[in-house]
Amino acid sequence: MQHETDMLIVGAGFSGLIMAIEARKRGLTDITILEKAGDIGGTWRENTYPGVACDVPSHLYSMATHLNPDWSRAYAGGAEIQSYLQRVAKEEGLYDLCRFHTELKSARWDGSAWQVETCDGHRWKARFLVSAVGALHIPSIPNIPGADNFPGPCFHSAEWDHAVALDDKRVAVVGTGASAVQFVPEIAKVAKQVTIFQRTAPYVLPRPDGPIAPWVRRLYRRIPLLPRIRRKLIYTLFEFRHRVFRGEKGAVDFAMKMWRHALENAIPDASKQKILTPDYRIGCKRILSSNDWYPALARDNVEVIPHGVASIEGNQITAADGRQFHADVLIWGTGFHVTDAVQRLNITGEDELTLRDAWADGMQANLGTAIAGFPNLFILLGPHTGLGHNSVVLMIEAQVSHIGRVLDQMQKNGIRTIVPDGHKQAEFTKEMQDRHTDSVWQAGGCTSWYQDANGRNTTLWPGTVAEFQKRMARSGLEQYHAVNPQSGDS
Repeated sequence: MQHETDMLIVGAGFSGLIMAIEARKRGLTDITILEKAGDIGGTWRENTYPGVACDVPSHLYSMATHLNPDWSRAYAGGAEIQSYLQRVAKEEGLYDLCRFHTELKSARWDGSAWQVETCDGHRWKARFLVSAVGALHIPSIPNIPGADNFPGPCFHSAEWDHAVALDDKRVAVVGTGASAVQFVPEIAKVAKQVTIFQRTAPYVLPRPDGPIAPWVRRLYRRIPLLPRIRRKLIYTLFEFRHRVFRGEKGAVDFAMKMWRHALENAIPDASKQKILTPDYRIGCKRILSSNDWYPALARDNVEVIPHGVASIEGNQITAADGRQFHADVLIWGTGFHVTDAVQRLNITGEDELTLRDAWADGMQANLGTAIAGFPNLFILLGPHTGLGHNSVVLMIEAQVSHIGRVLDQMQKNGIRTIVPDGHKQAEFTKEMQDRHTDSVWQAGGCTSWYQDANGRNTTLWPGTVAEFQKRMARSGLEQYHAVNPQSGDS
């Protein structure tokens, strides 16, 4: 049996929900959301490790159309963000659009529509296909000799095994990324020993976190303008952070002073400070935020090994410098597949062009939103739409507004199919690479998960959020070749 729908959205996280709300506003009522798991939430459903939270303030990390006056603290935890998304989905009736436990197997453009097959054998025909799968959901685990034979509990931070009690256990943590910075302070409270294997030290800055008083939340509920003002103030402050990535001396000096003070205040030992001092310019890799990371590393039961793991034999872990350590539990804090997350999808566009072939030399999409050779396909948080300084929800909303405008223009002009302009995509991709060449993310030998296998930064938007918003607001149907259903001419 084949199901038909106007728009098929893959993924029910922030991107998928915002897209569904916008599409209905633009007149599309037949919408289906495919979700591989049993509930909405994306990243915030998947990640349940101790201490999981967002590193963007809650009032900014939320939908502009659904501000939440009841955030319990400045930086919300993962469970609270998940609850917020569930509440929005219920209010908007989005649960009725979702097909849970339904994973995309393949999608193929047949010349007039997308023919989609899911892993459970169902088939769908859709006029529009939207990728809202996100990037932080496919765990990346390094290929370390002997890792598969570790005798004790072993799991990735995104697949946390809550059945494993860490009390009085020797825990080995591989990686010092955003997840580890959050869960290490929590597990260090109960574990006998926590040994952290660090290939590169991160910059971890303090953040103005804390509970939001009940009376303030009551005030936000009574005067809806107030949380909107708070959101605007946070947005403006975070836009200022982009100056750090541009290398502006005043902003860099201020950030470095904050980092140095946090480190030295918690870690008085000069030798430990040296281990925890990054050997790259601030901003090259993701800047992390925590008030607990450095104090946790100062604990007697926590040790940072400034090397990666060379091999694992039984419960013995050998670091790259030859030192050996014993562990009862092994936790991977090694992040996710980012630059190839969407590329893994089995999508075939015009003339049998697969997404894998289209991106053989690296990810590219015009305005990070549409891919040449793939009609009526939109991608949210695609190439060059990630951020290092502000809320990606703002980027999603800018993309979705652009898509909504295009849908309106198609309806107004009687256009059924559009194909992204390949020349405009090439120009956009070149502009992005040119702007990244001398940036903190690319220059001076910087390497990070922002880069693809070819060493190019295909992940981040090089400018401010305001620049992206203005650019998307000016862009519409002129970015595409329109196919007239009557004549078939493009």
